[in-house]
Amino acid sequence: MHELSGVVNADDGVLDELLVSLNANKLIDGHSPALKEQGLDAYAAAGIRNDHECTQVDEMLDRISRGMYVYLRYGTVSKNMPTLLKGVTPQNARFCCLCGDDLQSVTLRETGHLDESIRVAIANGIDPIMAIQMATINTAQCTGLADRGGIAPGLKADFLLVDDLEQFSVNQTFIDGQKVAASGEYLLTTEDSVTGFDDLLQTVHLDTFTADQLKLNLTSDKAHVIGLQSISRTQNLVLPVAHTVDGDFQYHPDEDIAKVAVVERHHLTGNVGVGLLNGFGIKNGAIATSIGHDSHNLVVVGTNDTDMVVAIEALKESQGGGVAVQDGQVIATLPFVIGGLMSNEPIDTLIEHQKAFNAICHDKLHVTAHFDPIMKLGAMPLDVIPNLRITDKGLVDVTKFEIIDINA
Repeated sequence: MHELSGVVNADDGVLDELLVSLNANKLIDGHSPALKEQGLDAYAAAGIRNDHECTQVDEMLDRISRGMYVYLRYGTVSKNMPTLLKGVTPQNARFCCLCGDDLQSVTLRETGHLDESIRVAIANGIDPIMAIQMATINTAQCTGLADRGGIAPGLKADFLLVDDLEQFSVNQTFIDGQKVAASGEYLLTTEDSVTGFDDLLQTVHLDTFTADQLKLNLTSDKAHVIGLQSISRTQNLVLPVAHTVDGDFQYHPDEDIAKVAVVERHHLTGNVGVGLLNGFGIKNGAIATSIGHDSHNLVVVGTNDTDMVVAIEALKESQGGGVAVQDGQVIATLPFVIGGLMSNEPIDTLIEHQKAFNAICHDKLHVTAHFDPIMKLGAMPLDVIPNLRITDKGLVDVTKFEIIDINA
């Protein structure tokens, strides 16, 4: 994926990357929320094949009219598909694909993946065969997977047997012609171990972290603040803020503004970017995670530096996952031992840990209840989020493609 303003503004570095991909016949996935008119023309002309960030029918139709595929999203948090289905017709459905885009284990277990998307599409009036096509052959064609997308000689024998097309209850699953699941049970044996992958188990490389690395140098009573929105977008807000004599941010419980930081964890650079965040809702303590799209550095948000430092040090000790801290004590953890991104726990155990972690974040730290704290926090460094993001270099205005001073 490529940051949209870099494409539209013809940034040399971004265009060079696109050309490498195009010359190698690689697929370029898009991420262009709210982009339209000439900006969208430039985006499509750059060879970007699809987009999964449409939230309204007109956005979807704009992209289809430019020859782009649209991924209709139905994930754990972002559920744009029911709205977008209102614009799907027999004439444009071949440019429509179903996708999840961030599905947590609890969603996979309790409601399903693309099978659930198919059921929701059918419930919203889409013909069952068309819904299945949107999840299978359309996506295969969009992504250039010429060896699948149908049942025919010479293609991969990946297919499902379902009980009926309306409820789309999967009875059996075949991969490469081998039955791998039936009646909801996985049939093959797995190794319950991550040994032999030591390089994936030690991925948080960090020197001793101190509160000095979280200091801000505010010189104004107003500052640029990342404003969270309910969808995967942010606002560039300028809000009143309090600060100490030496310019550091002071949290106020009546104001929904907290300090947020990204800490480089791969190469021991010592880089730390610090900014301010509105809309997260945290009232006390700190939350940190090793999920931070797309570089996956450490991301921490908190009401005070002490708890933020404790959270970062706890992630260093656990080598990744999620950590919640209150009054200097770790009160909840969610371990992701593989690369700091994946769990090796059985899915049901992981689900219980996720639910317990989220409940503590919501009940004790008062994080906004309508979103998952790690999923939301992990999106803050994402290159393609308009209008502001936080990186290990600082606060970035992605509409201008440059780092900005936090002071207003």
